[in-house]
Amino acid sequence: MNRRRPLDVHDHDRAAAGMRYVYPVVSRRAGGLSLGVNLNPNAACNWRCVYCQVPGLSRGVGPAIDLARLGQELDRMLAAVLDGDFLERAVPAPYRRLADVAFSGDGEPTSSPDFDAAVALVLDRLGARALLGRISVVVITNGSFVRKPRVAAALARLAAADGEVWFKLDAGTREEIARTNGVPLDPDTHVRRLLHAAARCRTWVQTCLFARDGAPPNPAALDRYVALLERALARGAALAGVHLYTLARPSRQPEAERLTALGVADLEPIAARLRALGLVVRVSV
Repeated sequence: MNRRRPLDVHDHDRAAAGMRYVYPVVSRRAGGLSLGVNLNPNAACNWRCVYCQVPGLSRGVGPAIDLARLGQELDRMLAAVLDGDFLERAVPAPYRRLADVAFSGDGEPTSSPDFDAAVALVLDRLGARALLGRISVVVITNGSFVRKPRVAAALARLAAADGEVWFKLDAGTREEIARTNGVPLDPDTHVRRLLHAAARCRTWVQTCLFARDGAPPNPAALDRYVALLERALARGAALAGVHLYTLARPSRQPEAERLTALGVADLEPIAARLRALGLVVRVSV
């Protein structure tokens, strides 16, 4: 497993290990090495977030997966990390630990028709190495498919293995969601999806905030976002907390030049408002 240059939080290259489905990244949110599982190698997603770093993104869903190849790639990557010198060669010193396996990649992972089977396979491979309970297994999702039976079955498997869901929620109104995520979505519909996910598996909300044309999110938009999370809690959402983060890598979408990262000083006042609701908040910049 050759790697010519060290991994970096600013580079989540899906081809880093020369594999189709499995790729290593240094994750600032996980605080270590994350092994990504890309169930959308066709770069298709049903959302189009303006900050998305996927080049050539198209509208669509994940394809059928070669499960045998996925298993072989994961075995090779785990062997390189756990039995070889991959951490020393390719990972910066502060991040030299295997933190998680994350279903992420170039589109919405739960849209793949083989998502449930892929989750079962990954859990089986991690169990064979006695890693379940020692590292996290994460599904990073926009939440749009969580109510489908095959996805619900995968979430049940994930919960039994002490895994977790990172559920996308960036804005609080239909207009703001359309502007940021590129979908016509009713916020209350998305709250119901969030409730569904949180009732089945430990769930974190993940929120990306950034400046657009040099201006941070306006106070009224933040009020609506906080109010939506407050409504979710009032309806009984048992959330693990909120990942509040900003841009770490350049967008590959047409809006890229208009977007810039926020700093800790921008995010902490928002985090304080969420903590006042009783939420755990992790801020990443």
